[in-house]
Amino acid sequence: MAGFGEYSGYNRPFGLDPNRETNDLYDTRYQQIYGYHTPVTEEFQGPPLVMDDVPEEDNNAYVTTAISVASLITENLLSHPFIVLRRQCQVHNGLKNYHIVPYTLLPVVARLHRRQDVTTLWKGIGSTCIVKGLNLAVEDVVSKGTGWPKEIGKCSSVLQFLQHITLKSISLAIITPFYSASLVETVQSDIASDKPALFDVFREGFMRILEWGTPSRGRMLPIWAIVLPTVALGISKYITHLTLKNITEKVLRFQQRHRHELSDSYNTNYSKNSLNPLLEDISLKANIFAFIAMEIVFFPVETIIHRLHIQGTRTIVDNLDTGTSVIPILTGYEGFMDCYNSTIAKEGVSGLYKGFGALVLQLAAHLAIIKLTTFVVSEISNLLKPAKSPTNSDDSIHSQQKYLFN
Repeated sequence: MAGFGEYSGYNRPFGLDPNRETNDLYDTRYQQIYGYHTPVTEEFQGPPLVMDDVPEEDNNAYVTTAISVASLITENLLSHPFIVLRRQCQVHNGLKNYHIVPYTLLPVVARLHRRQDVTTLWKGIGSTCIVKGLNLAVEDVVSKGTGWPKEIGKCSSVLQFLQHITLKSISLAIITPFYSASLVETVQSDIASDKPALFDVFREGFMRILEWGTPSRGRMLPIWAIVLPTVALGISKYITHLTLKNITEKVLRFQQRHRHELSDSYNTNYSKNSLNPLLEDISLKANIFAFIAMEIVFFPVETIIHRLHIQGTRTIVDNLDTGTSVIPILTGYEGFMDCYNSTIAKEGVSGLYKGFGALVLQLAAHLAIIKLTTFVVSEISNLLKPAKSPTNSDDSIHSQQKYLFN
C-alpha cells in the first residue's frame, strides 16, 4: 500500500461505488436545501464516513415545531397587553407623552395596575380572537364559493395571485365593522365603561353595517369611508410580508450555501446543524423577520386607521400620561388625508409614532419567548437523546477500515 493519495475513492461515503460520481441520497438532500447539486471536483471531500447524526435532524425538527407553536401563541395571546397599550396611545390625539421609547411606559403600567387590576391590559382579547377566527371563516367561505386559492406558492400563476389578493380584500372588507367594534373594546377604560360581553362584538359590528350611510352617532364616520383604507392597509402589510419573507429566505439560503462551500470544518468535523439546516427553520426565521419589519414600517398608517375607527364611538380611554385618570376621545376627521394632515400639523411627524415603545416591548417579548423556547427544547432534546454505543462506534470504524484497505 503506497498510501491514500493514489486512491481516488477514499473520501467517498461508506458503501458508495467509487465509479459513481455522486451520492444520490446526499445529492438529493443538498439540492432540496440549496437549490443545486453538489459540486463534483477533485478537491470535494464529500460527506463524512460516519453519518450517524440522524437524531440531530429530529432535534432540529422538534425545536422548529416548538418555536412555531410558541410564536403563534405569542402573536395571538401573549402580545395582547402590548397591543392594548399601543392602541391606547395611537388613538389618544391629546397625549402629551408620546411613549416612543419603552421605558416611559413602565411607570404608567405600574400605576394602571395599582389603580385597576391585573386584567386591565387584557381587555378585548376575546373579541380580538373572534375577529381573527371570523376572518379565517370568511376566507374559507369565499374560497369555496369562488374557487379562488386561500394560499399561494412559488408555482402559482399571476391570475391565481390576483384571485388570492381579491379574496383577502373581500374578507377584510367584510370583517371591518367587527374590527371596529373589537378595537373599541381593546382601548376603552375598564373603570369608565361597562365591560362588554363576549359576543357584543357581533352586535356592534352589525350596527355599524346597518349604519352604512350616515351614522346616527355624532361624528362617527360611515363604515364605507373606513373600509377602503382598512383593506388597503391589510393588503399592503400582507404583500410586504410575503415579499420580505421570500427575500429573507433567499438571503439565508445563500448564506448557508456559502458557509457550506467555504467551511474548513467540512473536511474534518461534520456538523449537520451548520451544513444542512432544515428548510422549516429558514422559513421560520424569515417569517419572524418579515413580521417585525412589517409592523415597524406600517405603524404610522395604522395610527391613522385606528383614529378613524374610533372617531364618534364615545370611547373613554385611560390617560397614559398619568396612568391614574381617564379621558374621552373627541376628534372630527373627515377622512384619511384629513386625519394625516391634522396629526402632522398638531402633533408633528412623531405623533404618528405614539405608542411605538409598546411595539418595541411587544417585539422584544416575542423574540425573548422564541429564544427561551429554543433553549428549553434543545436542552430537553439533548437530555432525552440516547448516548452512542461504543460497540456500535467501533464496529462502524472497523467496517470503514475494511472497506478502505480492500
